[in-house]
Amino acid sequence: MAQHFLLSAKARTLSLAKVFKMGEDAAYGVFCDMRWPETDGEPICPRCGCTESYHISTRRKFKCVACHHQFSVTSGTIFASRKLSYTDLLAAIVLFVNGAKGISALQASRDLDVQYKTAFVLFHKLREAMQREFAEAKLEGVVEIDGGYFGGYVKPENRKADRKDRRLSLNRSGKRQCVVIMRERKGRSLPFVVRNEGDAVPFVRDHAANLATIYADEGSGWDALHAGWDTRRVNHSVAFMDEGVCTNQAESYFSRLRRMETGTHHHIAGPYLYAYAGEAAWREDNRRVDNGGQAMKLTFGAMASRQSRTWAGYWQR
Repeated sequence: MAQHFLLSAKARTLSLAKVFKMGEDAAYGVFCDMRWPETDGEPICPRCGCTESYHISTRRKFKCVACHHQFSVTSGTIFASRKLSYTDLLAAIVLFVNGAKGISALQASRDLDVQYKTAFVLFHKLREAMQREFAEAKLEGVVEIDGGYFGGYVKPENRKADRKDRRLSLNRSGKRQCVVIMRERKGRSLPFVVRNEGDAVPFVRDHAANLATIYADEGSGWDALHAGWDTRRVNHSVAFMDEGVCTNQAESYFSRLRRMETGTHHHIAGPYLYAYAGEAAWREDNRRVDNGGQAMKLTFGAMASRQSRTWAGYWQR
């Protein structure tokens, strides 16, 4: 039997020990390389685009020769106004990608010796950077679609006679939301959050290529897709696969997301469900990439992202 990828040596190319051994200067160089790859880490003014600048070594800042604007390697990025050292910031990214089912902010706050608030906001900034990969995705080939409901837990009554069927909508809390996943057989995934599964049809129309073949289950919400695509269905009450049609890749995604919810985070608030759904999709798409490659990919995406409108000054509202 073949060995699981995460158990192989190829999956381990970067560790916390290596990050802390490289030191602050080397970690700073990594962020420069990720911010300005086209100039091999040499600074480019974010205001005017000039490639010539003075180095202010005492503060790790630069001053543009043309417009005299002072900036740092994280200015204007999702890490703007950061207070963590570059070593700790890189270590946090490594911790984040090493969790196959995610990592809680509480655990990271202990590992990095920072406040829970710091780890919470930092990880959500990383999740926001992950969302960049899904912005303009247009899925092609065979695309599996499925929906799963998360949140809105209703505690059962103590006595059996008082218990109600929580599967019925009238006995729910009203906070339950549906995560719909579109997933290519090639590997790309696209999640989004809606109220009910059928509400996802407009999103599918926007992000499915015209010649794509859609695999879906027997849910009545997907009936509208037959008008625009070659849509094939499988009735899960009869079989999990019918003549090669299945949604196993979508179910694999939900398996990861549910384990993140129940085993790692324990509770995902409704307004943040989209962020955790995006994180699970990113982890599924990069599950065969070594942890060093994942860390560098996420760092590059974070340095290419603009300053967060949601998480900058989050605790100050």
